[in-house]
Amino acid sequence: MKLALGLDLYRGATMEVPVEQVRRAEELGYHSVWTAEAYGSDALSPLAYLAAMTRRIKLGTGVVQIAARTPAATAMHALTIDALAGGDRVIIGLGVSGPQIVEGWYGQPWGSPNRRLREYVSIMRKVFAREPLTNDGPEYPLPYTGPGATGQGKPLRSILHPAGEVEIWLAAGGPRNTELCAEVADGLLPMGWGAEGPDAYGPSLEKGFTARGGRPEGFEVFGGVSVHFTDDLRAAFDAQKPLTAMYVGGMGSATHNYHREAMARRGFPEAAARIHELWMAGRKDEAVQAVPDEYLDEGGLYGSEQRIRERWEPWTRRGLTGLIVRADERGIELLAELAGTRDSAEAGS
Repeated sequence: MKLALGLDLYRGATMEVPVEQVRRAEELGYHSVWTAEAYGSDALSPLAYLAAMTRRIKLGTGVVQIAARTPAATAMHALTIDALAGGDRVIIGLGVSGPQIVEGWYGQPWGSPNRRLREYVSIMRKVFAREPLTNDGPEYPLPYTGPGATGQGKPLRSILHPAGEVEIWLAAGGPRNTELCAEVADGLLPMGWGAEGPDAYGPSLEKGFTARGGRPEGFEVFGGVSVHFTDDLRAAFDAQKPLTAMYVGGMGSATHNYHREAMARRGFPEAAARIHELWMAGRKDEAVQAVPDEYLDEGGLYGSEQRIRERWEPWTRRGLTGLIVRADERGIELLAELAGTRDSAEAGS
């Protein structure tokens, strides 16, 4: 089981990158460090900073919102960071976000996100391969010849040569994007992969792998886990419920809310629907109380060190190849011990 460090920098009104924590994760054999974005700080700039502060840990976005940049622009960011990092260190995780952000923040139409993702990945691959950049699809026609065009666009190729391989992963929850991920990407960042994750995602993954000619060697599936040391489980769960209720109830619309759908996929459809109903009705305190303790407990590692140790082994049987860990220094150390990454890192140093 690979381990990765998740940084939630995008949620704050100010930003401070925890460089020493990232360096310690690198020493402990963590595979990668991941940043994200919503409608504040971006996901790519912190990785450029961390490239200069670290030596080998991979630098991933979980995720870059595709409405924020053209595929060529995201590819330029990726190549630039990978050059600064020495090559073979960048993972670009792509996601579609939701209509509220796509249309409200970026001023882009929601349209057909699955088709847009497919073209996005194809164009990025061409940039990385330094092929003349063309695309016949309706989402990103290249060269552009539509309204306002001069007709002077040329199929350009990247001036910058790749320093190493840049991987492309997709965040996906529904069957269409999961299938697309298995067909065109290097890894999956699943939304709603719980204890029964392989059963929910397996058919879509297999369909995508079949279209590709089989599962490629090294295809990764990274889920997330939070680690909380506590002697008071009730207080720990209560502390997590407001943010969970906000995402499940309010981070999206009645028709598009990936966090609500992720809760449902993890086996809590009734709770997800109730939280959304209460939040949309303005009954936010009730929505918070409607978050099940079992949902939080199943999605993280809570309790004493002994309880966390006892609950670790089932996580290794969820069909994941890696875990993106959100924890303090003590949690980072403990999971490195449990996953065996610390021993491997020490042996290789």
